[in-house]
Amino acid sequence: MRAQRRSNTLLPREKMLSMGPSALTEPELLALLLRTGCQGMNVMELASHLLEQFDGLEKLLTTQHQHLMSVKGLGPAKATQLSATLELCRRVLREKVAKSDIITSPESTREYLQLHFQGLQREQFACLFLDTRHRVIALETLFQGTLNAATVHPREVVKQALALNAASLILCHNHPSGDPEPSQADIRITRKLKDALELVDIQVLDHMIVGQGEILSMAERGLV
Repeated sequence: MRAQRRSNTLLPREKMLSMGPSALTEPELLALLLRTGCQGMNVMELASHLLEQFDGLEKLLTTQHQHLMSVKGLGPAKATQLSATLELCRRVLREKVAKSDIITSPESTREYLQLHFQGLQREQFACLFLDTRHRVIALETLFQGTLNAATVHPREVVKQALALNAASLILCHNHPSGDPEPSQADIRITRKLKDALELVDIQVLDHMIVGQGEILSMAERGLV
């Protein structure tokens, strides 16, 4: 019985070695990251339990580190491993986006922004600053909290764009509610920022709103 249990525990690793990572299920891949189980659950049971608790891999891996620390069965070591995995994904996408033309690779940009904002409990406003070839210079969070005309200051956006020698930019922020539909405040802020940046010959290409599993482009709606 002990030998059989040990064989089952090692199965994901053996399966990866013989068939490659694409052959593994999500619970099996997660089990490899977790490495060990916890009291009352072996590693496969723990992996399946976590996926069920978080309603899938995306929500689990995009949950804030502080929240993961409080989840039964994880603890500091496992929570840190999962958070590190998410950060590696972010950095891979960041490198991919940084080397590409935003206009010709919009899906990479959307994936990167989704990872950047996913799991945040408060609204954050960021700018994706671009050079003359529409390549990423930087993604910087400039404001936090409920976004309105009082909290988003055009002069700060203009100042940072000039400091980075940006030729254009994409405005982006999240809606923690999960609904990416733009509010009237979002529309007003977009127009205000666009007008301010036009004075210094910097173009606003889009304003993207990140919801739960979805990103809305205000440019595609004709709102930029």
